Amino acid sequence: MSMFAQGARLRVSRRHVLLWGASPWLVSAAAAEAERVQLASVWQQGRSPQGYLVSEKFDGVRAVWDGQVLRFRSGRLIAAPNWFLAALPPLPLDGELWMGRGQFDRVSGAVRKAVPDDVEWRALKYLVFDAWGRAEPFAQRVRLVDQAIASLAQPWLMAVQHANVQSAAALQTRLQQVVDGGGEGLVLHHADAPWQAGRTDAVFKLKPQNDEEGQVLGYQAGKGRFAGLTGALLLETPQGQRFALGSGLTDALRRDPPPVGAWVTYRYRDRTPSGLPRFASFLRVRDTE
Repeated sequence: MSMFAQGARLRVSRRHVLLWGASPWLVSAAAAEAERVQLASVWQQGRSPQGYLVSEKFDGVRAVWDGQVLRFRSGRLIAAPNWFLAALPPLPLDGELWMGRGQFDRVSGAVRKAVPDDVEWRALKYLVFDAWGRAEPFAQRVRLVDQAIASLAQPWLMAVQHANVQSAAALQTRLQQVVDGGGEGLVLHHADAPWQAGRTDAVFKLKPQNDEEGQVLGYQAGKGRFAGLTGALLLETPQGQRFALGSGLTDALRRDPPPVGAWVTYRYRDRTPSGLPRFASFLRVRDTE
């Protein structure tokens, strides 16, 4: 068996190129860019947060509303109940379907059913943090979201609260408060930034540990008590570097590892001089959505 055995299963990674249905609230130039969601970069410790609006990073399932249909980040339709969809405004929304801190698996299971379970959906909240695709700066988009959601008065439809934080020290204090309460971290949006599809420096995420996604290329055979199982995943980082990730894998994952082509999320402390993640630990298989 080679050091990195190629898996029999194959799930090809591909970029989804989709245009969501037009909304009367959208400007035409923004609609043409709406094939991808806006993705956050990593916040550098010690940087001043002035000029940014700060909110909690909710560990839910990303959900994008275009005024007509609700979709996952990938663009695939979400099978939501009719009462849920009928209550949403014509304003394009970007947010998280959420059940509470530490409840990601429950949310993920509920929203991926082809036939929605009404009881599960009534336990969900839609936490909206942006009006995607619009030309206004973020601070103005937040006000649009606040006004639209307040007018509907639905207890499960909530505008994410954003705050000004004046210093790097105050930002760390806020991060620690969220983490101590079971939260994942913070998001920082530049108040004056227009909406932009894809990875952007207008939005940042801040967590106690860095995380990143890598694509599974193969597997390293296990040794000792892991003989006959997967010892490590061979990953390729977004920068094109390759390394073996074994820390954090459960016995179940070692018996049935993520397929070749899948993307996984791992945490790491810092980077080696060559740029590889140091002390990396498996977190989860990334949602295909």
